[in-house]
Amino acid sequence: MTDAPLDLPERHTVLRSFAGHLDAAPTVVYPRLLRALEPRTGAGGRFLSDPAQRLIVVQGGWWYRGEYRVLEEDSGSVVQYEIINVAQVAHWAGTWAARSVLTAAPRAFQALLTGLGT
Repeated sequence: MTDAPLDLPERHTVLRSFAGHLDAAPTVVYPRLLRALEPRTGAGGRFLSDPAQRLIVVQGGWWYRGEYRVLEEDSGSVVQYEIINVAQVAHWAGTWAARSVLTAAPRAFQALLTGLGT
């Protein structure tokens, strides 16, 4: 697994966004999120974590980029997740290829939040 670039490529499209509240502080939630998303040995794709911004970037394949942010809120944290098409060639095909990921995303994001809250 190599480092993902922090900056988005010029050509990109946000396909779906999610956000969810957790009662825990960002200083607790961010490390939990990092452990949940950290790539396992031998995993492909790219991964970057920026603790100062509480940002995690997971990029895989030719079109997929996931950006996770943990923001401070008065009563805890907000976890944000965006699914981004970063295909530079045949950008239109990234949206088509994303169908199964977009279908599974709401349930997967809810499961992630549930896991982070425990």
